[in-house]
Amino acid sequence: MKENKWGLISIASIPLIMTLGNSMLIPVLPAIRNKLQITSFQVSLLITVYSAVAIILIPIAGYLSDRFGRKIIIVPSLLITGIGGLISGLGAWWLEHPYVVIMLGRALQGVGAAGAFPIVLPLVGDIYKSESEVSKSLGIVETANTLGKVLSPIVGSALAFIVWFLPFLTIPVLCILSTGLVAFLVKAPPKKNETAIRVTFRDFIQNLKQIFVNNGRWLSAVFAIGCICMFVIFGTLFYLSDTLEDKYHIKGIWKGCVIAIPSAALCLASFFTGKRIGENKNLMKWITFGGVAIVSASLVVSGMVQSLYWLIALISLAGIGIGVTLPCLDSLITEGIDKAERGTITSIYSSMRFIGVATGPPLASVLVKFSPQLMFYSISGTCVVAVLLALFAIKPSQDELTAK
Repeated sequence: MKENKWGLISIASIPLIMTLGNSMLIPVLPAIRNKLQITSFQVSLLITVYSAVAIILIPIAGYLSDRFGRKIIIVPSLLITGIGGLISGLGAWWLEHPYVVIMLGRALQGVGAAGAFPIVLPLVGDIYKSESEVSKSLGIVETANTLGKVLSPIVGSALAFIVWFLPFLTIPVLCILSTGLVAFLVKAPPKKNETAIRVTFRDFIQNLKQIFVNNGRWLSAVFAIGCICMFVIFGTLFYLSDTLEDKYHIKGIWKGCVIAIPSAALCLASFFTGKRIGENKNLMKWITFGGVAIVSASLVVSGMVQSLYWLIALISLAGIGIGVTLPCLDSLITEGIDKAERGTITSIYSSMRFIGVATGPPLASVLVKFSPQLMFYSISGTCVVAVLLALFAIKPSQDELTAK
């Protein structure tokens, strides 16, 4: 693992920068809403359109990465993401009514995102040989992802304090930086089986069907739990951002710092869990079960409290629950599927996570109009589903999790 240190740092820059490019808009959505004179639902679509486009294209990018290689997909995708950010930023800067152009730029960012972060998981699985190294490396990657969520509200608020559209224009700079790191420092192993490159699309579909025949029960559970975790993160943070500004009049960098607290809890939990789980798939199952159970209970209580301090503490506790869950899901997926199909399967998993990202903010904006309690109880209900899936559908037997 030491010899790949700089490669791993370069790989980890991808989820860090992808997360910054999306999540740093969360704290400035109210400011964008006021500047463009649009509704909360419309401004939430800036998150949704990015994710919706990625959802459609991620499986295609996964298939292409299995066929042609990881880096050849990742590098152009990072550049496309930067171009999308540039379009959104320049549209906001130059146009009097820039909403449509900003949305188009965000959609192009989604195209790039589809071929960037989702390909990271199989790339790590390709580079590292032992399951223990894979788990530790995925823990670092997931920590970089959650570190992006910690930095995003602070960085986004600070940039928007200068000028409201500056977060969009920062994305190209970050993408160019990550592109350089990946292009020059990541040494992806060559394909050992060159016949895999010549697999037809029909064979690919047949192989995919067989994977789900052999592993469909636990794979479907992992996909659903990943989706629910991201739904919770983005739904609750969107609510917290609006509440801090509209109810408590906390704005700017101070608001970013408050939003960073639950994300910091999530980040630390991911880091320590990734170091701890190793190759123990049974431990992964029970950590996942306990993590989503904590999230569900925290959100139920969140609907009952009135104090801002208690609300932040409970959402942070939910962040810890999600933080211990995500590295386990990453490891189960990456270590349970053969390298030849790993890109496709992890990409489907990433698509499911993006569904959670896409639905969280708009659904939270709709539910909170009825009451915050309804929003918290509804989101908690999805976590109960995750608890049941973790308990009954993830069965880490040797045959089930190592079927190739």
